[in-house]
Amino acid sequence: MSNAFAVAVGEAAAATLPRLPGAGVAWLDAARRAHLAAFLRDGLPAARNEAWKYTSLRALEQRALALGDADAAARAVDAQALALPGVNGPRMVFVNGAFRADLSYIDDLPEGLELQPLASVLARDAESLRGVFGATATDAFDRLNATLAGDGVLLRVATGARIAAPVHLVYLGAPAVADLAWHARAVIELGADAELAVVEQHGGAGPHAHLGTLVSDIRLQHGAHLQWNVLQEADTGATLIRRSAFRLAADAVVTLHALELGGALVRHAITAALEGDRACFVSRGVFAPGGRQHLETRLDIRHRRRDTASDALWRGVADGRGRGVLHGAITIEAGADGAAAQLGNKNLLLSAHAEIDTQPVLEIHADEVKASHGATVGQLDERALFYLRSRGLPLEQARALLTSAFCRVALDGLDNAPLREHLAARLAQHLPRLAGDVEA
Repeated sequence: MSNAFAVAVGEAAAATLPRLPGAGVAWLDAARRAHLAAFLRDGLPAARNEAWKYTSLRALEQRALALGDADAAARAVDAQALALPGVNGPRMVFVNGAFRADLSYIDDLPEGLELQPLASVLARDAESLRGVFGATATDAFDRLNATLAGDGVLLRVATGARIAAPVHLVYLGAPAVADLAWHARAVIELGADAELAVVEQHGGAGPHAHLGTLVSDIRLQHGAHLQWNVLQEADTGATLIRRSAFRLAADAVVTLHALELGGALVRHAITAALEGDRACFVSRGVFAPGGRQHLETRLDIRHRRRDTASDALWRGVADGRGRGVLHGAITIEAGADGAAAQLGNKNLLLSAHAEIDTQPVLEIHADEVKASHGATVGQLDERALFYLRSRGLPLEQARALLTSAFCRVALDGLDNAPLREHLAARLAQHLPRLAGDVEA
C-alpha cells in the first residue's frame, strides 16, 4: 500500500509503539507488530471488498494524519456542555483519544463497579487484557486500532451488582495544529445477573477533520442486563470508524438505542453473538445524513444457541446529497432451534440527490425458528401531508412533524425518560426544516 495514509501510519507506528502503555510486554509487542504488518500488507479496504462496497476510502488514503495529540490535556472543553439529562453517574471523557481526568468523575464509584482508564491497566497488568489485545483482527481499522490504541475504558460490573445511575462515556474531537488520528478501546464486562446502563456520546469541541477509531468489546455473563445508548454528533469534518462487539451468555439481555447524526464519514459496525440459551439482543436506531455526509451502520447478529431472540428496528432519513447505508445481517446457526429474529428498516429520502442503500440479509441453518426481515425506501406520505395541511399547518411544519414522528419510534422503548426526551430533541434539531420546499 503506497499512499499517504499508509506512509504516515508506518512512520508514526515506528516512533509510537515503544511508548504505548504496555510496551515491553513480549506478547503485547508481538501482537501490535503483527496487527501493524497485516494492516500495511492489505491496506484500507477497496470497493471490491463486499463489506465496504458502499463506503469509499479514496480520500482518506491520500491524507497524512499525525498520530495522537500530545496536547490533548490542554484542549479547551466546556465541561458544562457535557451534562446530559437523566445521566448523573460516573463519567469518563476522552479528548482526541486521551483520557481527561479533569473532565471525568470516577473517584467515588458505587459498590460493584470498576471503572478506570485502559492505559493504566495496560501499564500495570497487561496480562488481564490478553484476550482482547491478543485476538485476531481481520478488518483494516480493527488492526489499526489494535496496533495503536493506548487508552480507553475498562469497565467491570461484579456478579449481581445493579448499578443505578448510567455510566457516561464521552469521546470528543478537538481542534489541533494538524489533522490527526486517534484510537481508543473499551473493554466492558458484566458479571452474572449484573445490571448496567451506559451512554456513549461522540461530539466535537470545535471544527476539525480528525480520524477516530473506537473498538468496544462488551461481554455479558449469565443473566446480565445492559442498556446501551449512543448519541453520535461528531464534528462535521470528522471521520469516525467504530465497532461495538457484544457477546451474550445465557439469559443475558442487551437493549441498544442509537442516534447517528454527525460526522463527515461515519461507520458503525455492531456485532452481537448470542452464545447462550435465551440470550436477547434488541436494537433501535436512526441514521440521518444531510449535506454531503456519509453514515453507515452494519448489524451482524448471530444466533448460536436455543431460544435466542433478536429484534432490530432502524430508521433512515437522508437529505441534501447525504448518503446512508444500513446492512442488517441475521444468521441463525445450526443448533439454534427455537430462535426468533426480526429486522425492519424504513427509510425516507427528502432530496432528489440523497441516497440510502439498505441490505437486509437472513440466513437460517436451524429448525423451528421464527424470522423475518424487510426494508423500504420512499418519501413522505402525500396523503398525510395533505391531511396536516388541511388542518392549517404550513408545509414546512407538516413535513418536519411527519419526519420527526417517523424517527421517534426508534426511541420509544428507552426507559430513561429525561434522556429519551433529550435525544428526541437532538434528533429534531438535526433533521432538516425543509424551508426550501415551502410554498411561496
